[in-house]
Amino acid sequence: MVKSYSDLIVWNKAIDLVTQVYRATQNFPKDELFGLTNQIRRAAISIPSNIAEGRGRLTKGEFKLFLGHARGSLAELETQIVIAKNLDYLDDIEGNKLLQQIAEVGRILNGLLSSIKKQ
Repeated sequence: MVKSYSDLIVWNKAIDLVTQVYRATQNFPKDELFGLTNQIRRAAISIPSNIAEGRGRLTKGEFKLFLGHARGSLAELETQIVIAKNLDYLDDIEGNKLLQQIAEVGRILNGLLSSIKKQ
């Protein structure tokens, strides 16, 4: 039984994703610190943060709303990772690994949303 947001698999996977994003963006050009680096990190952090905030709300409707916000941030992050790859800030291996993690979080998030809608 899920007692806390930290019990959710999707939250834990999203935390792992944030950790990898921070590691991957450490070597971005310094002139991108307040540009793409910041945007990528903010989008990544937003995913588990919205999951946690939604789980802390009082109704399932509010939880679904915040899961939707998390899904939006996930799409934003995916877009930014593609841009970083196109600019050669990320090599193919690292970029593809992040895109795979994003896809995994997305599948789990969509499954959670589906299960809430069925309840």
